[in-house]
Amino acid sequence: MPKEEMQPITVQKQEPYEYTITYAPVKQPKRIGHFSIKEIEHLAIGAILVAAVGLSYAMTVLFNDYAMFALLTSILTASFFTHEIAHKITAQKKGLWAEFRLTLIGAILTLISALPTTFKIISPGAVMIAGSADKETIGKISIAGPTTNIALSTGFLAVAFALPQNTAIAFTFALGAAFNAWIALFNLIPFGILDGFKVFLWNKEVWIPAFAASLALTVISYMLIL
Repeated sequence: MPKEEMQPITVQKQEPYEYTITYAPVKQPKRIGHFSIKEIEHLAIGAILVAAVGLSYAMTVLFNDYAMFALLTSILTASFFTHEIAHKITAQKKGLWAEFRLTLIGAILTLISALPTTFKIISPGAVMIAGSADKETIGKISIAGPTTNIALSTGFLAVAFALPQNTAIAFTFALGAAFNAWIALFNLIPFGILDGFKVFLWNKEVWIPAFAASLALTVISYMLIL
């Protein structure tokens, strides 16, 4: 393998659900689906932090149903990382280097959020992307995360409606649907450094149905759990 060049380039650095511009050495893109040892370590720690927040939240809304504790915690953890991995895989398909990394502030906020009485923030890290990319490439990478959450929210809603109503398991899947719908909706706001702004600049015909779907799913799922 050729050695990495150390010339500075513009990089799209993805914070949790957003992008900023920074500079970094050139990274050699890896094969699609490649996870380095360092990335796996960061993902493992991040998963523990997200699971802790999920369990803390489950305890406040599901009371003493331990099976539902485990289910909701699993749903929230899987949903967060599905969003991040979608960004990663899409970036790799575009020939970019992309790996998940913990961020200090995000990890601390997520850890604090695991406390029972605190406001919940799930953002232990982000997929870091390096390489040269145009507006279309950035738009496609940006839409990948929210699209997974729209799909998950739709699936969880379908399960919630299929199950007997007013049961703990139906309520748990409805919570999972609401969580994913809100992640998608927030990320698709076309403002500042959010994913939605990148998608809006790239292709409004992609942004409009995605935003409408996330809004509709948010309304439906929250009506179901209230």
